[in-house]
Amino acid sequence: MAVGKEIRTKIKSVQNTRKITKAMEMVAASKMRKAQDRMRAARPYADKIRQLAANLSQANITDYRHPFLGGGSGDAGVPRRVGVILVTTDKGLCGGLNTNILRQLVARMKQWEQGGATDIRVTAIGNKGLGFVQRMGGNVVSHVTQLGDSPSLEKLIGPIKVMIDAFQAGELDAVHVAFTRFINTMKQEPVVEQLLPLSGERLGTPDGSWDYLYEPDAQTVIDDLLLRYVEALIYQAVAENMASEQSARMVAMKAATDNAGNVIKELQLVYNKARQAAITKEISEIVGGAAAIAG
Repeated sequence: MAVGKEIRTKIKSVQNTRKITKAMEMVAASKMRKAQDRMRAARPYADKIRQLAANLSQANITDYRHPFLGGGSGDAGVPRRVGVILVTTDKGLCGGLNTNILRQLVARMKQWEQGGATDIRVTAIGNKGLGFVQRMGGNVVSHVTQLGDSPSLEKLIGPIKVMIDAFQAGELDAVHVAFTRFINTMKQEPVVEQLLPLSGERLGTPDGSWDYLYEPDAQTVIDDLLLRYVEALIYQAVAENMASEQSARMVAMKAATDNAGNVIKELQLVYNKARQAAITKEISEIVGGAAAIAG
Protein backbone atom coordinates (compact mmCIF):
# COMPACT_ATOMS: atom_id res chain seq x y z
CA MET A 1 0.00 0.00 0.00
CA ALA A 2 2.12 2.84 -1.37
CA VAL A 3 -0.25 5.61 -0.30
CA GLY A 4 -0.37 4.32 3.26
CA LYS A 5 3.42 4.07 3.44
CA GLU A 6 3.80 7.68 2.25
CA ILE A 7 1.32 8.90 4.88
CA ARG A 8 3.11 6.91 7.62
CA THR A 9 6.36 8.58 6.58
CA LYS A 10 4.74 12.02 6.86
CA ILE A 11 3.31 11.17 10.28
CA LYS A 12 6.73 10.05 11.49
CA SER A 13 8.31 13.26 10.18
CA VAL A 14 5.74 15.47 11.92
CA GLN A 15 6.16 13.48 15.15
CA ASN A 16 9.92 14.12 15.05
CA THR A 17 9.27 17.80 14.44
CA ARG A 18 6.87 17.90 17.38
CA LYS A 19 9.55 16.41 19.65
CA ILE A 20 11.96 19.17 18.60
CA THR A 21 9.46 22.00 19.10
CA LYS A 22 8.44 20.57 22.49
CA ALA A 23 12.07 20.45 23.59
CA MET A 24 12.62 24.04 22.38
CA GLU A 25 9.51 25.14 24.26
CA MET A 26 10.83 23.66 27.50
CA VAL A 27 14.28 25.20 26.99
CA ALA A 28 12.73 28.61 26.26
CA ALA A 29 10.55 28.33 29.38
CA SER A 30 13.64 27.67 31.50
CA LYS A 31 15.58 30.54 29.94
CA MET A 32 12.54 32.83 30.17
CA ARG A 33 12.43 32.61 33.96
CA LYS A 34 16.12 33.47 34.21
CA ALA A 35 15.77 36.34 31.73
CA GLN A 36 12.79 37.75 33.62
CA ASP A 37 14.66 37.57 36.92
CA ARG A 38 17.62 39.37 35.33
CA MET A 39 15.36 42.03 33.84
CA ARG A 40 13.50 42.64 37.11
CA ALA A 41 16.78 42.81 39.02
CA ALA A 42 18.00 45.59 36.70
CA ARG A 43 14.81 47.66 36.90
CA PRO A 44 15.34 49.18 40.40
CA TYR A 45 18.78 50.50 39.43
CA ALA A 46 17.44 51.93 36.18
CA ASP A 47 14.52 53.58 38.00
CA LYS A 48 16.75 55.11 40.67
CA ILE A 49 19.31 56.48 38.25
CA ARG A 50 16.46 57.84 36.10
CA GLN A 51 15.09 59.64 39.16
CA LEU A 52 18.53 61.02 39.95
CA ALA A 53 18.99 62.24 36.38
CA ALA A 54 15.53 63.87 36.50
CA ASN A 55 16.49 65.74 39.66
CA LEU A 56 19.81 66.69 38.13
CA SER A 57 18.12 68.13 35.03
CA GLN A 58 16.15 70.51 37.28
CA ALA A 59 19.06 71.39 39.56
CA ASN A 60 20.46 74.91 39.64
CA ILE A 61 23.71 74.52 37.72
CA THR A 62 24.81 77.84 36.31
CA ASP A 63 28.36 77.06 35.19
CA TYR A 64 27.94 73.75 33.36
CA ARG A 65 25.29 72.18 31.14
CA HIS A 66 25.92 68.65 29.91
CA PRO A 67 25.22 68.12 26.17
CA PHE A 68 23.06 65.09 26.98
CA LEU A 69 20.51 67.39 28.66
CA GLY A 70 19.68 69.40 25.55
CA GLY A 71 20.93 71.36 22.60
CA GLY A 72 20.94 70.66 18.89
CA SER A 73 18.17 70.92 16.33
CA GLY A 74 16.72 67.66 17.55
CA ASP A 75 15.08 69.44 20.47
CA ALA A 76 12.66 71.28 18.21
CA GLY A 77 10.60 69.25 15.78
CA VAL A 78 12.05 66.49 13.63
CA PRO A 79 15.84 65.99 13.89
CA ARG A 80 17.94 66.21 10.74
CA ARG A 81 20.63 63.75 11.79
CA VAL A 82 19.46 60.72 13.75
CA GLY A 83 21.17 57.78 15.39
CA VAL A 84 19.28 54.57 16.21
CA ILE A 85 20.38 51.82 18.59
CA LEU A 86 18.41 48.80 17.34
CA VAL A 87 18.04 45.85 19.73
CA THR A 88 16.90 42.54 18.21
CA THR A 89 17.61 38.85 18.75
CA ASP A 90 20.49 36.74 17.45
CA LYS A 91 18.23 33.78 16.67
CA GLY A 92 14.83 33.35 15.08
CA LEU A 93 11.87 31.10 15.92
CA CYS A 94 10.37 33.69 18.26
CA GLY A 95 7.18 34.59 16.41
CA GLY A 96 6.73 38.16 15.22
CA LEU A 97 9.03 39.69 17.85
CA ASN A 98 11.68 41.00 15.45
CA THR A 99 9.20 41.72 12.66
CA ASN A 100 7.16 44.03 14.89
CA ILE A 101 10.08 46.18 16.07
CA LEU A 102 11.62 46.34 12.59
CA ARG A 103 8.29 47.36 11.04
CA GLN A 104 7.89 50.12 13.64
CA LEU A 105 11.47 51.31 13.09
CA VAL A 106 10.97 51.49 9.31
CA ALA A 107 7.81 53.55 9.82
CA ARG A 108 9.68 55.93 12.13
CA MET A 109 12.53 56.25 9.64
CA LYS A 110 10.05 57.24 6.93
CA GLN A 111 8.69 59.92 9.26
CA TRP A 112 12.17 61.29 9.84
CA GLU A 113 12.94 61.30 6.12
CA GLN A 114 9.67 63.04 5.33
CA GLY A 115 10.55 65.63 7.97
CA GLY A 116 13.87 66.33 6.26
CA ALA A 117 16.27 63.94 7.97
CA THR A 118 19.36 63.50 5.79
CA ASP A 119 21.55 61.22 7.92
CA ILE A 120 20.27 58.13 9.78
CA ARG A 121 22.89 55.95 11.45
CA VAL A 122 22.23 52.59 13.06
CA THR A 123 23.96 50.63 15.81
CA ALA A 124 22.68 47.05 15.61
CA ILE A 125 22.56 44.81 18.67
CA GLY A 126 21.62 41.32 17.47
CA ASN A 127 22.00 39.38 14.21
CA LYS A 128 18.43 39.83 12.99
CA GLY A 129 18.51 43.61 13.13
CA LEU A 130 21.99 43.78 11.63
CA GLY A 131 21.01 41.61 8.67
CA PHE A 132 17.79 43.56 8.08
CA VAL A 133 19.45 46.99 8.09
CA GLN A 134 22.23 45.79 5.80
CA ARG A 135 19.69 44.34 3.33
CA MET A 136 17.74 47.59 3.22
CA GLY A 137 20.94 49.55 2.59
CA GLY A 138 21.06 51.33 5.95
CA ASN A 139 24.14 52.99 7.41
CA VAL A 140 25.39 50.60 10.12
CA VAL A 141 28.15 52.39 12.04
CA SER A 142 28.65 49.70 14.72
CA HIS A 143 27.20 46.40 15.81
CA VAL A 144 27.47 43.61 18.35
CA THR A 145 26.10 40.07 18.05
CA GLN A 146 26.19 36.76 19.90
CA LEU A 147 25.51 38.22 23.34
CA GLY A 148 24.43 34.83 24.67
CA ASP A 149 21.72 34.30 27.24
CA SER A 150 22.92 37.01 29.63
CA PRO A 151 23.84 40.51 28.38
CA SER A 152 27.25 41.85 29.28
CA LEU A 153 27.69 45.61 29.59
CA GLU A 154 31.34 45.29 28.60
CA LYS A 155 30.33 43.98 25.15
CA LEU A 156 27.74 46.73 24.72
CA ILE A 157 29.85 49.74 25.67
CA GLY A 158 32.01 49.77 22.52
CA PRO A 159 29.22 49.91 19.89
CA ILE A 160 27.14 52.32 22.00
CA LYS A 161 30.10 54.67 22.46
CA VAL A 162 30.17 55.24 18.70
CA MET A 163 26.69 56.82 18.91
CA ILE A 164 27.42 58.72 22.12
CA ASP A 165 30.64 60.20 20.75
CA ALA A 166 28.87 61.23 17.52
CA PHE A 167 26.17 63.01 19.53
CA GLN A 168 28.69 64.76 21.76
CA ALA A 169 30.68 65.84 18.69
CA GLY A 170 27.56 67.44 17.20
CA GLU A 171 27.32 64.95 14.33
CA LEU A 172 23.86 63.80 15.49
CA ASP A 173 20.87 65.80 16.67
CA ALA A 174 19.16 62.90 18.45
CA VAL A 175 19.71 59.25 19.34
CA HIS A 176 16.83 56.80 19.66
CA VAL A 177 16.70 53.25 21.01
CA ALA A 178 14.43 50.60 19.47
CA PHE A 179 13.70 47.45 21.45
CA THR A 180 10.86 45.19 22.62
CA ARG A 181 9.59 45.93 26.12
CA PHE A 182 8.48 42.96 28.21
CA ILE A 183 4.90 43.34 29.50
CA ASN A 184 4.04 39.75 30.38
CA THR A 185 4.54 36.27 28.98
CA MET A 186 1.85 36.72 26.34
CA LYS A 187 2.49 40.38 25.46
CA GLN A 188 5.61 42.21 24.34
CA GLU A 189 5.54 45.82 23.15
CA PRO A 190 7.84 47.21 20.40
CA VAL A 191 9.20 50.61 21.47
CA VAL A 192 11.14 53.33 19.66
CA GLU A 193 11.97 56.13 22.10
CA GLN A 194 14.38 59.02 22.32
CA LEU A 195 17.57 58.35 24.24
CA LEU A 196 19.50 61.57 23.60
CA PRO A 197 19.06 64.40 24.30
CA LEU A 198 17.50 63.42 27.62
CA SER A 199 14.02 64.88 27.32
CA GLY A 200 11.79 65.75 30.26
CA GLU A 201 9.31 63.12 29.13
CA ARG A 202 12.00 60.43 29.13
CA LEU A 203 13.40 61.45 32.51
CA GLY A 204 10.14 62.06 34.30
CA THR A 205 9.19 65.05 36.39
CA PRO A 206 10.91 65.23 39.80
CA ASP A 207 8.79 65.60 42.92
CA GLY A 208 10.43 68.85 43.96
CA SER A 209 13.32 71.20 43.33
CA TRP A 210 16.69 69.63 44.05
CA ASP A 211 20.21 70.90 44.24
CA TYR A 212 23.51 69.16 44.93
CA LEU A 213 27.00 69.73 46.20
CA TYR A 214 29.55 68.25 43.79
CA GLU A 215 32.91 66.69 44.65
CA PRO A 216 35.40 67.14 43.10
CA ASP A 217 33.46 69.37 40.66
CA ALA A 218 30.11 69.49 38.84
CA GLN A 219 31.45 68.58 35.40
CA THR A 220 33.21 65.40 36.54
CA VAL A 221 30.23 64.14 38.53
CA ILE A 222 27.62 64.98 35.89
CA ASP A 223 29.68 63.50 33.04
CA ASP A 224 30.06 60.18 34.85
CA LEU A 225 26.47 60.10 36.07
CA LEU A 226 24.83 60.74 32.71
CA LEU A 227 27.14 58.28 30.96
CA ARG A 228 26.15 55.60 33.48
CA TYR A 229 22.53 56.63 32.99
CA VAL A 230 22.68 56.03 29.24
CA GLU A 231 24.50 52.73 29.74
CA ALA A 232 21.84 51.65 32.25
CA LEU A 233 19.08 52.47 29.76
CA ILE A 234 20.74 50.40 27.02
CA TYR A 235 21.41 47.48 29.36
CA GLN A 236 17.80 47.57 30.53
CA ALA A 237 16.59 47.64 26.90
CA VAL A 238 18.71 44.57 26.07
CA ALA A 239 17.50 42.75 29.21
CA GLU A 240 13.87 43.57 28.36
CA ASN A 241 14.41 42.36 24.79
CA MET A 242 15.95 39.06 25.96
CA ALA A 243 13.04 38.41 28.32
CA SER A 244 10.64 39.17 25.47
CA GLU A 245 12.59 36.87 23.16
CA GLN A 246 12.36 33.82 25.42
CA SER A 247 8.68 34.47 26.16
CA ALA A 248 7.85 34.84 22.47
CA ARG A 249 9.88 31.73 21.60
CA MET A 250 8.14 29.67 24.27
CA VAL A 251 4.70 30.74 23.00
CA ALA A 252 5.72 30.18 19.35
CA MET A 253 7.11 26.70 20.06
CA LYS A 254 4.01 25.76 22.06
CA ALA A 255 1.84 26.83 19.14
CA ALA A 256 4.06 24.83 16.76
CA THR A 257 3.79 21.77 19.01
CA ASP A 258 0.00 22.07 19.16
CA ASN A 259 -0.20 22.52 15.39
CA ALA A 260 1.98 19.47 14.85
CA GLY A 261 -0.40 17.45 17.02
CA ASN A 262 -3.35 18.61 14.91
CA VAL A 263 -1.51 17.71 11.70
CA ILE A 264 -0.73 14.24 13.07
CA LYS A 265 -4.41 13.70 13.89
CA GLU A 266 -5.45 14.76 10.38
CA LEU A 267 -2.81 12.54 8.75
CA GLN A 268 -3.81 9.63 10.98
CA LEU A 269 -7.41 10.07 9.85
CA VAL A 270 -6.36 10.14 6.19
CA TYR A 271 -4.20 7.05 6.75
CA ASN A 272 -7.07 5.14 8.38
CA LYS A 273 -9.39 6.08 5.51
CA ALA A 274 -6.82 4.98 2.91
CA ARG A 275 -6.17 1.75 4.82
CA GLN A 276 -9.90 1.04 5.11
CA ALA A 277 -10.39 1.76 1.40
CA ALA A 278 -7.55 -0.63 0.53
CA ILE A 279 -9.02 -3.37 2.75
CA THR A 280 -12.47 -2.86 1.27
CA LYS A 281 -11.02 -3.04 -2.23
CA GLU A 282 -9.19 -6.29 -1.45
CA ILE A 283 -12.33 -7.85 0.03
CA SER A 284 -14.33 -6.78 -3.00
CA GLU A 285 -11.75 -8.35 -5.31
CA ILE A 286 -11.76 -11.59 -3.32
CA VAL A 287 -15.56 -11.76 -3.27
CA GLY A 288 -15.71 -10.93 -6.98
CA GLY A 289 -13.12 -13.59 -7.82
CA ALA A 290 -14.93 -16.20 -5.72
CA ALA A 291 -18.22 -15.35 -7.40
CA ALA A 292 -16.63 -15.63 -10.84
CA ILE A 293 -15.19 -19.07 -10.00
CA ALA A 294 -18.47 -20.26 -8.54
CA GLY A 295 -20.46 -18.94 -11.50
